[in-house]
Amino acid sequence: MSEWRNIKKSDTNEVVLARAKWCASYWCHFKGLQFVANLPENEGLLFVTDSESKVGTAIHMFFMFMNIAVVWLDRDGVVVDKKFAKPWRPAYAPQSPAMYYIEANPSLLDRVEIGDKLIFDEVVS
Repeated sequence: MSEWRNIKKSDTNEVVLARAKWCASYWCHFKGLQFVANLPENEGLLFVTDSESKVGTAIHMFFMFMNIAVVWLDRDGVVVDKKFAKPWRPAYAPQSPAMYYIEANPSLLDRVEIGDKLIFDEVVS
């Protein structure tokens, strides 16, 4: 299984993020985008958790050197919240429980809306 996914809107197949690294391990969750100074426009991280939660999908922005978009999805891939996250802020959490969340460049916020259903099962070679 590839560790990269192509994230699309389920109703239109519009690509919202061309390359998202599948981030399910403890180490990937721990590291995230900390200490990353530059992220390619079409790349990000897709974090996977075991169950829907607000606390379990909250993020911090310590040791971050750039603004990012954070998009939270429920177990069905429906966007439940999205936020513009700034460096060195203590915490951001979704307004509703989420099972997945995406961290990418802020332009991602222009391509998704709360209520959109996203699919990410397509493997990118």
